[in-house]
Amino acid sequence: MLALYRQHYEGFGPTLAQEKLLERDGISISDETLRGWLIGAELWKKKRKGRRHRQWRPRKDRYGEMIQVDGSHHDWFEGRGPVCVFMGYIDDATGRVYGRLYEYEGTIPAMDSFRRYVRKYGIPISLYMDKHSTYKSMEKPTIEDELNGTEPVSEFGRALKDLGMQLIHAHSPQAKGRVERLFGTLQDRLVKEMRLRGISSIAEANEFLKGYLPIYNRRFARKAAQADNLHRPIPKGLNLRRILCSKTERTVRNDFTIAHDRKLYQIEEAVKTKKLMVEEYTDGSMAIWCRQQMVKFRQIAIRPEKPQKPQKQSALPAKKTAITPPKDHPWRRLRFGSKKQKTVAA
Repeated sequence: MLALYRQHYEGFGPTLAQEKLLERDGISISDETLRGWLIGAELWKKKRKGRRHRQWRPRKDRYGEMIQVDGSHHDWFEGRGPVCVFMGYIDDATGRVYGRLYEYEGTIPAMDSFRRYVRKYGIPISLYMDKHSTYKSMEKPTIEDELNGTEPVSEFGRALKDLGMQLIHAHSPQAKGRVERLFGTLQDRLVKEMRLRGISSIAEANEFLKGYLPIYNRRFARKAAQADNLHRPIPKGLNLRRILCSKTERTVRNDFTIAHDRKLYQIEEAVKTKKLMVEEYTDGSMAIWCRQQMVKFRQIAIRPEKPQKPQKQSALPAKKTAITPPKDHPWRRLRFGSKKQKTVAA
């Protein structure tokens, strides 16, 4: 067993190593016996953690009443693949876990993972998360917000409100202790499970999680205090794709183009509005909407030049150039308004 441990399970804790010896090698042994052997062979060192007093928040009573959400940045592949983020969901009442790996923690990964969660389990009552800019807007309240007594919301927060959910922000990492402890467990167990299988990419890992998390939940999840499931089914006619997406309002220019994300798009049909909504979906595609109607568009590299207006010809005759009479011209002999001229006139 020690030879197998050195060959396959180096760094595994005694409990996890005992599980793998039984599962993969058919060897049954208690974890306490294995722990003693590993300590004796100097393959494992007993760890003592300093105990800090913390006041525990009681769990919610019902499944789906509150889900804790966070992203864990970690070297999940131990150098075999990219450093990435585990977007984790844990039900506060039962400890049931859901999650996927993504390249980064941001709006699109949050929306994609939550859309998958909703399709699998339904719409929960509330999400409990930290103040990452993905979940809480960093913008200052506008005058309109101050008058209405509201606060700016992030795109993810806006989507949750559209689904009729409550968004709760934690004030410290300790406040969301369950999801933080989950990450500690997965950074030990999940990392080692993927090492045994040689998993080295996000796609492979997400495929593995489909089978791994149900097994994890059967072992570690618990029954809620009350048997009610507060997850709501997706209402008929509700388009999750259009809710869980990034929405940006853009102004239509006189040449029927809009600028978005440093790119230029030509609207290929007449629209009777100055504002269009650009929607970016979790699969990388986008659409442009005029109210509830999708409009056709195409990306262009160069903005078309404005046609030059023809110069209008004036209807008035051209001004004639003034001609100055010579010095000996008869007009110069006239003295208008002089006394002599007035006498002759009388």
